[in-house]
Amino acid sequence: MPSKINASLEALVKKHLPADYSAGCRFIPVAGLSSESWRIDSPQRRSLARLGSRDKRLLGIDRQREQRLLRHLSAVALAPSVLLWARPWLLLDWVAGETQSPALFFSQHAQQQLASMLATLHGVQPIGNALDIKRRLQAYWQAVDVRRLTPAWLRWHQRLIKRPQPQPLKLAIAHMDIHPDNWVTSPQGERLIDWEYAAATDIALEFAALFRGNAYAPRQQRQLLQYYALCGGYRDIPRLEQQIRRWQPWLDYLMLMWFEVRWQQTGELRYVQWAQPLREQLFGEVARR
Repeated sequence: MPSKINASLEALVKKHLPADYSAGCRFIPVAGLSSESWRIDSPQRRSLARLGSRDKRLLGIDRQREQRLLRHLSAVALAPSVLLWARPWLLLDWVAGETQSPALFFSQHAQQQLASMLATLHGVQPIGNALDIKRRLQAYWQAVDVRRLTPAWLRWHQRLIKRPQPQPLKLAIAHMDIHPDNWVTSPQGERLIDWEYAAATDIALEFAALFRGNAYAPRQQRQLLQYYALCGGYRDIPRLEQQIRRWQPWLDYLMLMWFEVRWQQTGELRYVQWAQPLREQLFGEVARR
């Protein structure tokens, strides 16, 4: 563990969780695309520490917003419980259990469970400011590697920013990053983890992110929306499908810009590789050598 993070996290645990600290703690890094997170093991409990930083805020991650939202969701038992918020660290209860396998994720039973979780989540009264995609995109725009900008990219950006965003069908709390590794079957039931991109937004944007991020086939999309309606979610499926299509270019561009910002922040080639299919799709650009 880097000494700076070790010192700040150790000091936080020593101050706020003295029983855990005195009993002996182990700090174990947790892999992730955007966050330095650490599992804290002690005889008292197992918890998760999530760091807030300037780079995270640029990506749209606000640990204070995250903890408020998680506390708000405590009544519906879909998310980890908050132990402590002490800037820049957010400490959560560790959600023990098994994540979904990619194969089981698309099973009928799993999709019915997912529809039920989404209907419950989207039924919770939203809190905080609604996600402003234009503002997020403009922040990303200031942080990309200017050497990768092209005329086609500039034209696309300008056209989208001038376009009005779709008016929400229903404003709700959305997780915005659901995939098999963020779904845990715990002894207490089904839980979603990694809520750092969660926000109040249109339910259709949630589904646009879910479908694109997990490569849903059209038949799988329709099936999930039908399950969702049966579970008490939005019932006008054709209208919801139309709204998802309206949001899709915004979501795709948001994903592309996220990859580009992470490339600038880390220099890791994988982000450029993940961005390239979206560049080809949105801008018609072939791979740059």
